[in-house]
Amino acid sequence: MRNTLTALAILSVAIFAFGCKGGPGAGGQESLNKAAGPPAYGDALIEGTIGEPTILIPMLSGDAASQDVAGLIFNGLVKYDTDLSIIGDLAESWDISKDGLTITFHLRKGVRWTDGKEFTAEDVKFGFDTITDKKTLTAYSEDFLQVKKAEVLDRYTFRVTYGKPYAPALASWGNLVVLPKHLLEGKDLTKGEFGRDPVGMGPYKLATWVPGQELTLESNHDYFAGRPYIDRFIYRIIPDTATMFLELQTGGVDMMGLNPIQYTKQTESEYFKNNFQKFRYPQFVYTYLGFNLKHPFFQDRRVRQAIAYAIDKKEIIDVVLFGLGSSATGPYVPHTWPYNPDVKKYPYDPARAKALLREAGWKDTDGDGILDKDGRPFRFTILTNMGNTLRMNTATIIQWRLAKVGIKVDIKVLEWSTFVNEFIDKRRFEAVILGWQISPDPDQYDIWYSKKTKEKEFNFVSYSNPEVDALLEKGRRTYNIEERKKAYFRIQEVLAEDLPYVFLYVPDATPIVNARFKGIRPSPIGITYNLPKWYVPGELQRHHLVP
Repeated sequence: MRNTLTALAILSVAIFAFGCKGGPGAGGQESLNKAAGPPAYGDALIEGTIGEPTILIPMLSGDAASQDVAGLIFNGLVKYDTDLSIIGDLAESWDISKDGLTITFHLRKGVRWTDGKEFTAEDVKFGFDTITDKKTLTAYSEDFLQVKKAEVLDRYTFRVTYGKPYAPALASWGNLVVLPKHLLEGKDLTKGEFGRDPVGMGPYKLATWVPGQELTLESNHDYFAGRPYIDRFIYRIIPDTATMFLELQTGGVDMMGLNPIQYTKQTESEYFKNNFQKFRYPQFVYTYLGFNLKHPFFQDRRVRQAIAYAIDKKEIIDVVLFGLGSSATGPYVPHTWPYNPDVKKYPYDPARAKALLREAGWKDTDGDGILDKDGRPFRFTILTNMGNTLRMNTATIIQWRLAKVGIKVDIKVLEWSTFVNEFIDKRRFEAVILGWQISPDPDQYDIWYSKKTKEKEFNFVSYSNPEVDALLEKGRRTYNIEERKKAYFRIQEVLAEDLPYVFLYVPDATPIVNARFKGIRPSPIGITYNLPKWYVPGELQRHHLVP
């Protein structure tokens, strides 16, 4: 593939001069957290990330690393604004019929793919046809299978008609669907080079991808919303967060997500206060312990409930998160409208856990401290991903707590792409610690619906409950927010009883960014929503492209 270049080949094209002009790590530097000059083009933003993307086609990627990078390369018809309202992106405007079943999108004119070809409604229709094709291995098709008819009315007008009311309809037309028809028509999307060498029309385009090391994006000077100020966005893949933090201090990384001890203890010095910007805000994310419900150990609901009672969530939040988060009780985050605060809770209660395990037939018959049933010890493995210290530390605490009730837990830590492709997708696990980044819209059909269990689909724990299936359908078939709220409140009540997951915690986002970057505006949707508007004043720029 063209973008899997060696470091030598990259250097033969251009050299980044990483000389400091008073940048972080240079001795005797004055504070960068001061008033600066006007916006200027140039410099590079280097972000440290623990996970490498798997594929840069939004409809085929299910991991956050892939979505983050692809989000800078591709656009959708709509996007979320900072107040969580839906605004236009590639669509300038849209009309919705009185019955809510038809949406007519009016597209921007003059927008070009980075190869120079103009974007039209044919690209939207082609993307729609691709994501709804049974041969496309995607977890995101369900939203678009609700469409009864998709039409190109003219070069800049695209219309969809739904067979039934569908509440998430407008929000679903983000960046999953739009693809360049002129490049991909007649090709197998899953087998070509496009996933590692994409052509988009977003603020950035892929320049190089060195597997296991870094991806470099360069600014799209022809971006319809205006050329980004930052010339290069570099993702450095650093699986160990301690190593990444050292790189932050020495100037090798400009931005990363801090772990709790880094946020609360290690960045409180004058050096960090003068040279970096720290942020903290709630995020649409939760972390969970998920069970493979086809495994014989976890088919009994009493066992899953016992494990929940045996885990001290407060301990995890205090010890692992340093208080930078809150307890999770279901698949929605606190203080959002679909969140039900009154579901069944599982306070730390090891005596209750032991009683439920006895009811389920688990007893220590040989005196070794491990429960047995039918001659088989209760021993299982939790899988999680390398580099995520929060999940790794959470697994260790759960391991210790479950040992107290007679359950032996092993922990296996895997590189991210291997974890997803070889274990999650292929259902080769007993239990996992993972997290979901969820949409502001509460529809979670893809995660909980009983038939969403195929490879690459998101119900990989194989959860099945007819009442939840019916409620998921009900919640998406009405535009009345109170009726939707009733459905999602009840879903949370059922999940709290069934416990396909032990919902653990909702972590706060705690990113840190070098203070030379200006224009950052925190919002409920994070800090990177306006990344094309970030800039470094000319006198503070560090990285320059030299021919």
